[in-house]
Amino acid sequence: MKQAKKAIEGNPPSEEGSGKTPAALPHARSSPRATGSATVADVASIAGVSAMTVSRVLNNPERVSPRTLAVVKGAIERTGYVPNLLAGGLASRRSRLVAVVVPTIANSMFAQVTQALTDELGKSGYQVMLGLSGYDVSREQELLDAILSRRPDGIVLTGTVHTDTTRTRLLKSGIPLVETWDMSPSPMDMLVGFSHEQVGEAVAEYLLGKGYRRFGLVFANDQRGDVRRSGLLAALARHGISDVPLESVPVPTTMGLGKRHFAKLLERAPGLDVVVCSSDPLAQGVVVEAQERGIAVPDQLAVMGFGDYDFAAELSPTLSSVSIDGKAIGIRAARFLVARIEKTESAGSETVVDVGFSIIERRSTSKSKSKSTT
Repeated sequence: MKQAKKAIEGNPPSEEGSGKTPAALPHARSSPRATGSATVADVASIAGVSAMTVSRVLNNPERVSPRTLAVVKGAIERTGYVPNLLAGGLASRRSRLVAVVVPTIANSMFAQVTQALTDELGKSGYQVMLGLSGYDVSREQELLDAILSRRPDGIVLTGTVHTDTTRTRLLKSGIPLVETWDMSPSPMDMLVGFSHEQVGEAVAEYLLGKGYRRFGLVFANDQRGDVRRSGLLAALARHGISDVPLESVPVPTTMGLGKRHFAKLLERAPGLDVVVCSSDPLAQGVVVEAQERGIAVPDQLAVMGFGDYDFAAELSPTLSSVSIDGKAIGIRAARFLVARIEKTESAGSETVVDVGFSIIERRSTSKSKSKSTT
């Protein structure tokens, strides 16, 4: 044991100084595992080096030649290996942690999902480790590199768009995964969400049915907003409406951004009769800016939001919006994970759930009498 410890702490001869050349990655042996977690030995085998050299690359890369460093890092990418901080820990290898990645907690919709998820997981003795990706798939990848090293029992992601590296590492990790907030024909594992494209189409049909024809958009430049916008524009095009001015807004969205970008929209398209927004905060800003300019809502301009925030029913005029059941998303995602982790009888064949959405009509779009549409 003393000799082993001395070898690790020192700098013993290895591929770095022994004349051995690491295996060239393109000609290395195939990845050893189709499923499950890769090990240091797997990486070493792929790279054609010793496990100690792999350890040195991970812990003291400055002590490794650039060539060996590149070969080992390439093998790590191929195997999807991440360091296991729990190695040698609990016999059950259970962390009782579920990692949850959301774009922001400033958005009440994501906060609602996270709260419901946390509460439901807590009933089964699991705790939530929260990460904020800031609507950036590269940032999500960085977060997951840190998260995977803690070996959570489950992972929940917001959305279905990820980097190729993220997808590879998650699939090779073997950790139960739920993607949320979107729908996809090819989820990585389990999925709980709704169709943003169908939301856009439904909003267009609803507003067209109310008699609106001169549309303007104030939309965030995030992936989910883009999908809703595409669905809306496609539905309008089917009715012969193709000239739809757009103001693109950075995320996260705020009332202030809604005010400023609606003002810009008016400069280009002063004759609008309805403005559709990708979030309720943007719609709130549109309403405030319109009122400050003496534009009556809804008599001269209708406004439509998304998310059905708590304040939507308290504004004057009250704000029409699209309601998403975030609580249902969180609860269903938690139950999926617990069933998979604990291999209970409820872990059936169902792995995809569409929670749907509802259009909530309020005063801001009440140009004509109509009942709420769902």
